[in-house]
Amino acid sequence: MARSSGTIADRWRSHLLSTLSGRSDGRPEWVDAVEQGDDVGFFGPGSASWAVHGGMATMVAGIRALLMQTLHPGAMAGVHDWSRYKEDPLGRLTGTIRWLVTVTFADTALARRESGRVAHFHDRVRGEYVDARGETVPYSAGDPELLSWVHLVFTDAFLASHLRWDKPLPEGGADRYVDEWATAGELIGVPDPPRSAARLRAQIDGFRVAGVLKSDERVAEAVRFIRRPPLAKGMMPAYRVMFAGAVASLPKEYRRMLGLRRSPLPVIWATGRVLAVVRSFMGDASSTEAAAMSRIRRLATEGRSLAPVPAP
Repeated sequence: MARSSGTIADRWRSHLLSTLSGRSDGRPEWVDAVEQGDDVGFFGPGSASWAVHGGMATMVAGIRALLMQTLHPGAMAGVHDWSRYKEDPLGRLTGTIRWLVTVTFADTALARRESGRVAHFHDRVRGEYVDARGETVPYSAGDPELLSWVHLVFTDAFLASHLRWDKPLPEGGADRYVDEWATAGELIGVPDPPRSAARLRAQIDGFRVAGVLKSDERVAEAVRFIRRPPLAKGMMPAYRVMFAGAVASLPKEYRRMLGLRRSPLPVIWATGRVLAVVRSFMGDASSTEAAAMSRIRRLATEGRSLAPVPAP
């Protein structure tokens, strides 16, 4: 029985690592690059960004962020027109994870290069969409409004998921995380990213109050895909729980717009149990965080500064 349980755990861990890294050996291609570099990076050990992005709740945060992203018709048009999320959903996921963890854990030069790569991709994502008033308007993925929406919902999702399912944040709490992660927004061109949790919530709700957001068949189609992505069968039971947890964590006004209902079952608790099981399989530290610590130990032996680099 012990051998069987170990085999199941090993298989599940292998599937998860492959899903998140895009590689069969589970070691992301960016890990070696993160281990190199000449400074601590923009955040460093003890930062709120390291705490949030190194936690297990990121698995639920990604689901919540993708759901919220669909509500802006311009962002949804970019995904619909340019993304190959149906043909290569894991490729899109891996690309997003690569940017997130690189900006979080790499040195500043690599963080800037990776953000430049994302910005360069945005340059060619253009088209038209029908806005919430029924008017056809042009869009570019580099439009300040679209950049702001994506930054806001990702920041909100990762913060809310961490506060609900992970360890307490360092001193400064939610405001510190939002303030730190504003640096990531600035690196990709987000104008005036929020610097406090209250400002984050106000900016998100501002889109809804202004009538910018809408729900249509494109949103419904994306939500159906997020609900049932093409994951390995062994991962789907845990994913269904985390999806239900992500939905339950959303404010009701956004659940309503997405056409989703909160499960009557104790899915918040169940999601916490799933994340605890994943942590038991995976351990507390990611390979990327371990690579960053290796870089920092090398810098210490070289007598380099171990202070995070001020935001650009």
